Amino acid sequence: MDQQVAAYRLLDGKRCSDSLKERIAIEAAEVKLMRGRAPHLAAVLVGDDGASRTYVEAKVKACESVGFRSTLVRLPATTSEDALLARIDELNRDPELDGFIVQLPLPKHIDADKVMLFIDPRKDVDGFHPVNVGNMVLGQPGFLPATPAGIVELLRHYGVATSGKHCVVVGRSNIVGTPVSILMSRNAEPGNCTVTLAHSRTRDLASITRQADILIIAAGKPEMITGDMVKEGVVVVDVGIHRIEDATRKSGFRLLGDARFSEVAAKASWITPVPGGVGPMTIVSLLQNTLKAARQ
Repeated sequence: MDQQVAAYRLLDGKRCSDSLKERIAIEAAEVKLMRGRAPHLAAVLVGDDGASRTYVEAKVKACESVGFRSTLVRLPATTSEDALLARIDELNRDPELDGFIVQLPLPKHIDADKVMLFIDPRKDVDGFHPVNVGNMVLGQPGFLPATPAGIVELLRHYGVATSGKHCVVVGRSNIVGTPVSILMSRNAEPGNCTVTLAHSRTRDLASITRQADILIIAAGKPEMITGDMVKEGVVVVDVGIHRIEDATRKSGFRLLGDARFSEVAAKASWITPVPGGVGPMTIVSLLQNTLKAARQ
């Protein structure tokens, strides 16, 4: 390990998710014993996007590791919006299915918002339906979006203090930035932060990020956060993952986050690795939501 960055501690999503999977497997066995069938998660993949396919296959593998039943619904990229909605209607009505996801992004001719609205909120284990988003905002029971929930669980697992801290979130997407800002501000633990939500129109971003006790970066721009943009002792959660061509690597590429790791880690008290940080937590949160749906 580089001596310059030896002081930081890793928020290791792989280790945390493995620990949570052990508990999920025990509870899944209890569900199967109680009702005669294991929790069942389906994933709908439209088209053959490489990154989406890899991610869906990882979800299927995770299901198998905890004793869930999994179904992968593959549809060609030419599938019409009406045909996709018809397939979703079948999944909504399937009594053997506890929850399902529709992998994003969808082909351009399909309205993703319309698809999300068509999913039964009781099976929306991605937590994207407005009913579940509304429940999150109000602090009511429902399914939390997987990546924000995974971030909160990661902070809980490592005992990172959040109450009274200034949390800066960079990125305001409906999938990560906006919901995690809500979760970090809730009267809960982890939570009780004073939250600033920064985005592409934020002026003098560095002056904002340097105030952060906890910095959550979900901007989708490789290495946009540099060492001079953070203060000493900051806790950094890097949601970004970018595949960059690199002829010096055997694989031909390297993976980068939204933070320039070597510089930011030199000042951080805790930081997520890329890969192996937020990604595994997203998948384990999806499993937790499916288990919750099965218990209901």
